[in-house]
Parts: sequence; C-alpha cells; structure tokens
Amino acid sequence: MWVELEEVLMAGALWTTERANPYFILQRRKGRGGGGLAGLLVGTLDVVLDSPARVVPYRILYQSPDSVVCWTVAHGASHREITAHWDWLEHNLLQTLSVFENENDITTFVRGKIQGIIAEYTKSPDVKEDDTDSFKEAIIKFHKLFGMPEEEKLVNYYSCSYWKSKVPRQGRLYLSINHVCFCSLLLGKEVKLVIRWADVTQLERRATMLLPDVISVSTRSEEHIFSIFLNTSETFQLMEQLANIAMRQLLDNKSFEQDLSLPKLRTKTPKKVSALKRDLDARAKSERYRALFRLPKNEKLDGHTDCTLWVPFNKTHILGQMFVSTNYICFSSKEETLCSLIIPLREVTVVEKADSSSVLPSPLSISTKNRMTFLFANLKDRDFLVQRISDFLQQTTSGIYFEEEITGSFSSSDDEAYSHQSSLPSCGSEPECERLFSLSDDSIPTASQALMTMYRRKSPEEFNPKLAKEILKEKDWRSHFAEYGQGVCMYRTERTKDLVLRGIPDSMRGELWLLFSGAINEMTTHPGYYEELVEKSMGKCSLATEEIERDLHRSLPEHPAFQNEIGISALRRVLTAYAFRNPDIGYCQAMNIVTSVLLLYAKEEEAFWLLVALCERMLPDYYNTRVVGALVDQGVFEELARDHVPQLYDCMQNLGVISTISLSWFLTLFLSVMPFESAVVVVDCFFYEGVKVIFQLALSVLEANIDSLLKCRDDGEAMTVLGRYLDSVTNRDSTMPPIPHLHSLLIDDKDPHPEVDIFRLVHSSYEKFGTIRADAIEQMRFKQRLRVIQTIEDTTKRNVIRTILTEMAFSAVELEELYVLFKAEYLATCYWGGTSSPADRHDPSLPYLDQYRIDLEQFTGLFNVLFPWAGGVHSDALAVRFFRLLDCNADSLINFREFATGLSLLCHGDLTEKLKLLYKLHALPEVTNKSEEPDSAFEATQYFFEDLNPETSHGPDSRPNKDKDDGFVRVTFKNEKVKKLHVVECQNFLRLWNPDTKSNLDDAKELPKLNQGQFIELCKTLYSMFSEDPAEQDLYHATATVTSLLLEIGEVSKQFCSPTAGEENCGSDSGPVRQDVLFQQPSQERHCLQELEFGNPLEEVGLDDSSPKGVGLSSVTLVSDDEAKDDASVSSYSVLSSGSQEMEPKLRCEDIADDTVLVRKGHLGDSLPQPTFPDRDWAISFDQLLASVLNQPALVLYFEKPMDLMARISNAKNMCKVGSFASSCDHELSLLSG
Repeated sequence: MWVELEEVLMAGALWTTERANPYFILQRRKGRGGGGLAGLLVGTLDVVLDSPARVVPYRILYQSPDSVVCWTVAHGASHREITAHWDWLEHNLLQTLSVFENENDITTFVRGKIQGIIAEYTKSPDVKEDDTDSFKEAIIKFHKLFGMPEEEKLVNYYSCSYWKSKVPRQGRLYLSINHVCFCSLLLGKEVKLVIRWADVTQLERRATMLLPDVISVSTRSEEHIFSIFLNTSETFQLMEQLANIAMRQLLDNKSFEQDLSLPKLRTKTPKKVSALKRDLDARAKSERYRALFRLPKNEKLDGHTDCTLWVPFNKTHILGQMFVSTNYICFSSKEETLCSLIIPLREVTVVEKADSSSVLPSPLSISTKNRMTFLFANLKDRDFLVQRISDFLQQTTSGIYFEEEITGSFSSSDDEAYSHQSSLPSCGSEPECERLFSLSDDSIPTASQALMTMYRRKSPEEFNPKLAKEILKEKDWRSHFAEYGQGVCMYRTERTKDLVLRGIPDSMRGELWLLFSGAINEMTTHPGYYEELVEKSMGKCSLATEEIERDLHRSLPEHPAFQNEIGISALRRVLTAYAFRNPDIGYCQAMNIVTSVLLLYAKEEEAFWLLVALCERMLPDYYNTRVVGALVDQGVFEELARDHVPQLYDCMQNLGVISTISLSWFLTLFLSVMPFESAVVVVDCFFYEGVKVIFQLALSVLEANIDSLLKCRDDGEAMTVLGRYLDSVTNRDSTMPPIPHLHSLLIDDKDPHPEVDIFRLVHSSYEKFGTIRADAIEQMRFKQRLRVIQTIEDTTKRNVIRTILTEMAFSAVELEELYVLFKAEYLATCYWGGTSSPADRHDPSLPYLDQYRIDLEQFTGLFNVLFPWAGGVHSDALAVRFFRLLDCNADSLINFREFATGLSLLCHGDLTEKLKLLYKLHALPEVTNKSEEPDSAFEATQYFFEDLNPETSHGPDSRPNKDKDDGFVRVTFKNEKVKKLHVVECQNFLRLWNPDTKSNLDDAKELPKLNQGQFIELCKTLYSMFSEDPAEQDLYHATATVTSLLLEIGEVSKQFCSPTAGEENCGSDSGPVRQDVLFQQPSQERHCLQELEFGNPLEEVGLDDSSPKGVGLSSVTLVSDDEAKDDASVSSYSVLSSGSQEMEPKLRCEDIADDTVLVRKGHLGDSLPQPTFPDRDWAISFDQLLASVLNQPALVLYFEKPMDLMARISNAKNMCKVGSFASSCDHELSLLSG
C-alpha cells in the first residue's frame, strides 16, 4: 500500500534491510519471518504498543544519496505485495531520478509521484473521503486480517486486552456493522476472534475481582471478556448500538444502510472519528431526542447547546439545553421535570438576535403564530445557531400552514366544550368535515366529533356533583393554558403533570392525548393522508382485514358506542387504514381494544394518528406477529419486580404469574383488566409520561396484594387475586354511567374486594416507584431484547428440527449444527448482498420451515463444504443440478427441509438410492427459453412428478401437447423467463426419497433413459467426484471400466431401435451436445496424453456379439476437442478398462479435465464416421448403470461408505476466510506468525 511520505529518523531500528538501491530501501520488521528471542520480543512489543508494523511488517523507504533522513513511501502486509511495489519503483522511477541534479527536486518529484499513485489506485468503495488517513489504514488492515469482504463496514477500533484461559492478550478490537473481531500477537503466536453480532446473547459491563471495568460478550457457547479500554463507556455504548442493529436485522430482516446526510459540522470542529461512527452517534442522539420530546420517527437532531430560557410564569431564567433539528426547536431544563418546550418550525414567524447585556448575554428571540415569544440567552455560538435555524426555516414546506393562517381555519367546532388555539388544527365546520370524510352512507361520519360526545350528559336536570367536578377540572386546564400557553408550544412543567394525575376532563382528553403523544405533529404535517388511506383500503381483503372483522364486535362490547354500526364502522376504518399503512404489523389482537377507546375521545383521524404513535413510537414492536416488544417489557418488569418487591419476586417466578399478567396488562394499557372509566386515567398518564407509568402501576398492584399473593398455591389462584383487585378499581369522578366490566361479569364473586380509587393508586405508584427513569428502562430493554430475540430464534430452530427429525437419518445434534450453518449462509448474504433480496428469502409469517430460504448462490457455497460429492471442476455444475432437483416448487429458493433431505440421502442412503439420485440429477431437463422442450426432457420431468400427482399423469406413450396442460414443470431461475405450467407440492416430491414409499416406487414407471449428452455429463461428474479420495486411482479405473461398458451397451441398444421408435424408446438429445465431447483436456496438457491399448470389454462381461463389426479390438487415443472436430472417423465410447494391466504410465484422474476428448480408434486404422450431434438412438437405462457399478468393488465401497458429517461441519465452521461461504460464528484461529 502506497502511503504519504512520512519522515523516519532511525531507519535501522527494529528493521532489517532486504534490498537497497541508491534511492530506495526495502525493509522487513524484525521478528517477522525470522526466529529468535529478539524477534519474539519485537513482535510482542508491537502488539502491546499497537504498532502498525504488526499488520504491515514490510516497508519501502526513500533516501536521497546525500541525506541521512528517510521517508516511508509504501507499506506491505506480505512479501509479495511489497515486492510488487519495489519492482514498480525500479522499472518506473530509478532512471528518471538519475536525471535530477538537485536533491530537493528529487524529493519533490517522488512525493508528487506517490501522491498521484495514491489518488489513482488506493480508492476503495469502503473508504470514505471523510475518513482520516489513520482510519483508512485501519479499514485495510481489518479486511486483510479477517478476510472480510469490502461490503463489511468498519465502525471503529480500540486497543484492549482479551482474556482467554485467565491470560490477557493485548491487541486490537475491531467493531464492524455485523461482527466484533479481535486480533493479538503474543510471543509470535497470533490469535484471531470473530463473532457475529447476530449470535450475541448477552452484552454487559461489569466489575470483577481483578478488574474494575470489563465488557462481557456472551454467545450460546462461550463468554468473552475484554478489558483495559482507554474509554470503556464509549466502547460499550457503540457495542450496544451495533448489537441492537443486529437484533433489528433479525427481527425486521432489513439490512443496515448508512445515512450520508450527517449533521453539519462547524468549521472548527475536528474530525476524530470515522464517518460511519459519526453516523451511528448521530442516530443514537436522534433516538434519545425523539423519545424525549415525542417527535416523528424521521426527525434528525442537528445539534444542541447549553442556554437559559426566560419563563414568564416564574419570571426567571431556567438553565437547560436547546435542541435544534430539521423541523423543531426544543428545550429541556437541567432539572428534569422543571420545564420542557417544543416549538415546531412551521409555527415560527420571527427569529431575531436581541441586544446583549450583562443580564442577558447573547439572547435569541423566537416568535410563533399564536403570538407567543420565547427568549433564550447565554448561547455560546449564537451566529452559527441562527444560521442553522434560518436554513431549516427555508427548507420547511409551509404552504398548507400559510393557507390556514390566511383563512383562519384554526377554529373549533361547535360541539367542543372549549375553543382550540391556532396550533391545534381542526375542521372549519361540521358540514365540511362530513364532506371530507363521508365514507359510509349508512352511518354518521365520526371525523367531526368523538363518539363520547353522543353520550355526554348536557341536560340541566342531570347536573350532579360529578359533573360539577368535571367543570372545575376544565376551568383549571383553561387557567393553565392562559398562564403556560396552549397547543404544541405550551410550557410543560410540574403543574402540567399534576393536572394530568388529577385526571383530564372528558371534553379535553382527545386533544391532550394528541398533544402529549406527539401525534399532533404527524397529523398536521400529513393533511389528507388518512382520507387517502381509507379510500385505498376500502374493499381490499387480506388476512388482516379478516382478523379485524372477527374482532370488531369484541371491542368494548359493554359500551353503548360500540353496540351500533356507527362505532363499529369507525373502528373498522381506522384499523383497516392502519393495516394498509403498516403491513409489517397489519393487525394484532389488543389493537381493537385500544383503538375503540381512542375513538371514544378523539375524532376518527386523530384516533388513527394516536394509534400510529402508540404502535410505532411509544410501544415499539408490541403489536407485531411475535409481540416482541411486550415480551421485552415482560423481562424488564421481572427485573423491576426483583429490585423493588424482592420478597414477592421468587413467589411470582415459581407461580409463573409475571409472564401472564404483563402481556395482558401491557398490551391493552390495563383497558382489558380494569373498569373502563378507571383505565382511561391510566391512558392519560401513559400519553404524558410514557411506558414508565405502566411499570409503576403494575408494581403498585403487586405491592398492594403482596400478602394475598404469598399465600397462593398456583397461578390460577394468584390471577384470581389480581383480577378481583383490578375489578375493584373505581373512578369516583367519572361523569359516565357505570359500565360493568366484562371480566367482573364473568366472575361470580360473593365477597367483592373493597373499592380502590384509581387516583390514589396512581399517586401511590408515583410516590413508591417514581424513581424509575425512562433511560434505565431503555437500558433494560436492550438487555432483554437480546434475550427475547435469541430465544425466538432458538425456538424456531427447535421447531424446525422437531418437525423434520423423524424424516431424516441425522441426529438432533447434526440437524442443529446444519441449521446453524444454513442460517449463517442466509445472514451472510443479508450482510453483503446476493442474487436475491433478503425479503424474498425470509418471511416471519410463514411456517418455521420456510422462514429462512437460500438461493442458488448460497446453496453452492454450502454444497462445496458439506456435500460429499463436491470437488473437482464440475462441482458447481453439480450444485446447480442438485439445487434444481431440491427446488420442488420452482421458486428458485429452498428451505431447510429440502436442503437437509438432499444431504441426508448422500450421507446415509444406500448404494441404490445414491445412484438413483445421481441418475436423476443428469436426467433433469435442460433449462431453456425455447417454447418446446426435447422429448427426453419431457420424459424426465414426467417421471419425477406424474406418480405424485395422478390427476396430471400421462401414459407411457403420451406426447406433450403445447395447447394443453401437460403437467410439465419448467424450472425458472431469476435471470430466465421460463413459463411455469404446473407446481408440485414439496411434500409430494419429497416422497421420492421417503423409505416408506420405496416399494411403491419400485413398481412405478422406469426412470427415463439417458441420452448421449446426458451420459457425457454423468461421466464428467463421476470423474470429478473422486478428487482427493484416498482410493482415487482405483476409483478412476473402475469408472473407466463402467463408462466403457455403458458406451458399448449404448451402441448395442441402437440395434434394437427402429428409426421411428428410437425417438420414444431410446431417448433423444437434450440439446446440441457433441457426442465426441466426453472429457476435455486443456491444450497445454495435450503433450502428456498417449495412446493406450485395451482388450475387448464386451468379452469380459459376456455380452452377445451384436455390436457393430470392426469394434472388437481397439485402441484408444486422446485428442483435443479441436482435433476431434476435423476427424470424421471417430466413434465415441469409453477409453479405459479395468482389464488392462499394461497401462504405462498410469493416467490419473486429474489428467482428465474439461478440455480432453477420449475417442476410440480402430486397431487397423479403420474408423467410423463421426456425427455432428449426439446419436439420437443411443441410450442407457438406470438398471444398466446400476448393474455396471455393482461389478466394480471400488465404486460399491465408495457409494456405500458412511460420511462423517460432523467433521465436515467443523471444517466449515472453522474456515479462516469469513464470507467465503458464511461468516465464521464465534471461532478462534491461532496461527504462527509469518
């Protein structure tokens, strides 16, 4: 690798000179390639000091003749690499440098030349222009050390120690997007460790007896300890983020994409980390920023700065931080709950710099449309901040808001109990809304009002103390709005929290839910989106819509709003629209209960955006098919219960109650377990405080029933105790008529539990468990997410293995190891790309067996390392044939069952089964784009499928009819357009290899005969299979005898084939395959071929003398393909016979390659005419192949010997090169240096 010129003062220190000329010196690092104690010490010193010479132990120095100072011009990781650079310098620079007379001119010329080479040749797709030179060098080292492909992106690297067998190994830890890698060199021994993030089951930071701060990385098989970091916190945070990305890939099946639109750096800010590391840091900060202020998912934080905010309600300055993003300016006080503020840029009218003073240094004033002004001060770089805000204001698309400002459309509808402010848009009038959302003729549209307004008491005679209390609450909120502001730009303080805990008035609940959840921002920036979704989703049928229809009448059936078509239709529209918006989630049970409550208090469009905020931001992954989010929070709840109610934790664990209650409580926000009027108070707190409220309340319920729960003997009794308690939770302030809770209706409780006031319960939860912080919950969520997703993956593996265990001859352990490799190959192409997209190969909604599927490219990689027939030049071609045979539904993908079925037959099948499989592989029809297939291809495909599907079977003499469905299946690859006429079920096709149906197959129609072209391919495969076998020479001779015999049999069979019957009975050509192309030999090896003499093979096997005259005694000549084309006197058949004892010298298997042609020449020089294409009358059957092989003990022994699958699996798992077929999973490689 060429490098910028770096000055070296002591060229000989720790380096050995290997070559030199007047201008350049080639040196090798001591200890690299040379033995001795000094070399070991130097190598160890390089590791401890993290010297670059550990990875690049060769270098080239430039030195002018009259100077003692040298400059490094090139580094090399290998002697071959550095020698190539040296040769280039000698051939291209030496003569030119001799022309210069001035030393400075020489140095300038060399520097410019090297810089030009670097600019031209060292640009890598993975090396970004924004990366520093040292990081570019680290990227190259990373790829060379671990054999990673260029697609694997390095994020950062750290110097640390890795503890193995209680011995620390100092080295470098490399963190990439998909792997954590470590490399160390200690006393000449190099140790490498490669772990996929997708295999990490636990990642934690802890202290040990010896070390105060270590990072533990655990997989399913081993724990790895790293320590002595310069910055442990930074390293651990990055490792957490990368592990989270890996879990997200397993969950969503989406590959990582780098965000190139990084926040703008100030000119004085140095770039100390890579662009990818800055991208990940920016993502982490943006995630925390969005969670803190409930902003949309696509909002990106641009930057933050310390400042003070003038608050008019306290008439004081509050210290905090200002956050600026693409569409928002936010403020959060240093004291967490003191004050927070959200200012959408769409609401901003003026941003100006006020005059500085000693009281208000560097002030900034921001005014909004609703005539609120916010004054910030003590800004460190006010000019830069103002410029960034101005840039974002120019980018803001505010056409719709400008129109609303002019028309004054921020007015409330008449049925609301209070007036809306400009920051909360609503429809101008009810008729306008009805026209906009008139989606159902037989029901009243709910877009203009919430369902609860239809059941609100408005008559004066119904006035009661509860209603008076409700009116007082409304008055308190109006006073709060007057003092703290109203709408999105409202100051949110402790006073706001107190009002929420006292209960939100029914008339304001929908608006405040929308405000506190942040759904108002998404609704405002997407006008007309919900209406468009409803129109698109109406009339569409899917699995989600079917489930929605089943659950519509189970959603709050006790509430009158959902006892008629008005509420049911609104609920149907919202749920269907969301399923159409987010097909990954679609519909999940419990969504109907939550949505029905949202519709009671919010308009239809508002309820939709509240559902979006709930499913996609506030409760992530709760409502997918695996309810991963709920399972994660179940684990978090267990941790919290252990910490806060330890006396109850062991009892609950033994009873198994925590897992039961957490799912039912969390998924529905207590709506399914509490009386409705009490549960909405919980929802109030949830939208304001987030998920921590749910944990606090759940812990309070357990703590309140601790004595009763400790007396329970089983989970049923514990659930009864908790159910009775929750049924008794009441809301004495509710103005609604009492609605009996469904759970209480199903329980005949003669001794009801004393009433529990919901407000007291909520206040108690804040007093006892209010110290639980949102960031602590997120930390615990990460830990539990690793456990939950890996548990799901393990469950999937167990289910797959349990399903197919009885169908295979493999043990459960072997199937587990195979599944790991199969999945690893799938993940490798997810990381680095492949011929098919990951979404095509993974679908969590499918059965376990079909969730992971691989394509041809991935199968070929596994075939070459696991299948015993792999090897030689024809291995890839055989893999293609095998894949086509296993791909029973012709979708160019195979699942694990199909993969394991084929491998099981090769490993544990008997000789007949293996030969039949080999025969089928070569009898498959050729993949072609022609409209008509050759007869032989039709025969082969008809045999494979007609016995399994009787209704499409044909008789022996049936002919294909292009105007009718002939039952023919054409195999379609991604790059070929072949019409698929019929698809056979996988289970039926696999019956071919089921031992239980063997007797039935024996009575089935015979296998189709092989024509000459197919037989040639079979011979190539046989010779290729024996590569590197200990009995290779015997197998080679046995195969030669078999092929010679079969070729003679094919010639004999022509005597019994009439010109008209030959096409049907003797097979036909499957393509333009030359009959003389039996084996091919490269032209450069023709000189080693010689003529070999053999006796008559027909006499040895006792065949009738019915072969053509003149072929009794023969010699065999090997000629090139080109020579065979010009020789019109060649008849093709096999060339070697086991009866020959005079082969001098022996012709080895490797001598027969793709370019070799073996032809027969008459003993007296007589020869037969050579046809241009394979003989259409030439054919052999499977019985003839089987009989021929059975006469050769070497072949019988080869096909009957068992295969050690575990040895092949171990070899595959310990492959040095990551990504050659799959990423190495949790393995170590110890290599001697050099």
